[in-house]
Amino acid sequence: MAKYIVRYGSMRVLGAFEAPNEVPCVRGMTVIARTNRGLEAGEILCEATEEQAERLGESGKGRILREMTADDVREINRIHERQDEQFETCRRCIKKLGLAMQLVDMEHIFGGERIIVYYLADGRVDFRELVRMLAGEFQTRIEMRQIGVRDEAKLMADYGDCGQPVCCNNHLTEMPPVSMKMAKLQKATLDPTKISGRCGRLKCCLRYEYEVYEQLQKQMPPIGSTITTADGPMRILNHEILADRLLVEDATHTRHLIDVADILPVSEEPPKEPSDKLE
Repeated sequence: MAKYIVRYGSMRVLGAFEAPNEVPCVRGMTVIARTNRGLEAGEILCEATEEQAERLGESGKGRILREMTADDVREINRIHERQDEQFETCRRCIKKLGLAMQLVDMEHIFGGERIIVYYLADGRVDFRELVRMLAGEFQTRIEMRQIGVRDEAKLMADYGDCGQPVCCNNHLTEMPPVSMKMAKLQKATLDPTKISGRCGRLKCCLRYEYEVYEQLQKQMPPIGSTITTADGPMRILNHEILADRLLVEDATHTRHLIDVADILPVSEEPPKEPSDKLE
C-alpha cells in the first residue's frame, strides 16, 4: 500500500499516511484522512519514502480515506463559520473563571471528535472547570494544549521578512533551538529587530546553514594564531568563512584580506649535521 506525506490541522502537522489503491493520490489533492486525533482534512504533498515515514514516527501515521467531496467542503465552511463564535464563548468562560491564560486559537476537528484549545500561560493552569463548561457548550471532547510563542507564530503568522511563508507554518515539523552563537558565526547583524522572527525569538533559518559554517570554520586556522605567507608572518584577526578568506595583520599592523590557499606550510626543521666528535 502506497504512502503519502499529508499536511493537516491548524498546526500544519506532517504525516505519512497509507492510501488504498482505489484512491488516486496526486500532489496538491485535498483529502479526508483518519489521524490519531480523528477524522481530518489534509493536503497531499508527495509520495512518502520509507526514510521519511520513519522520521515522522508513530505520531505521523494515518490513513487516507477519500478525496475531499463537495459535501466535505461545505462541512469545513460550516466549521469555519462557527469558529469566531466558539472563540468568543471560550474567552468569555476563561474570563468568568479568572484563569491566568491567554487564548490563542481553537481547532474544531473535521469529524467532530474534539475541539483543541491552544493557549499561552506562564505556568500550570487548573482548567478542569473550563473543560466542563466548554464540553457542555459544544457537546464534544475538549483538549487543552499549552503552547509557546514559537507555536503561536506557527498558528497565527503568515509571511516572514524574506517574503516567503514563515517556515514554522510551512515545512518545519519541530522548532529546534536557535542561539545567538549561530548568528555571530554567520556574520549576521546582531540587531534584534533584524534577526527575530514573527514570534519575537531568533529566526529558525539561522540554524539551516550553521553546521556548514561550523564545518568550514574548523578547516581554517583559529583567530589570534600566526600564519606564514609569501609576505611574511601574519596574525589572523577574523574569518570570511564562505569566501574562504582571512583578515590578517602583518608586523607593521597593516591589515590584509588573503585567501586561505595563500598560507604557506610550516617548513620542517632541517636535520642536524652528524657530529664526528665522540661523546
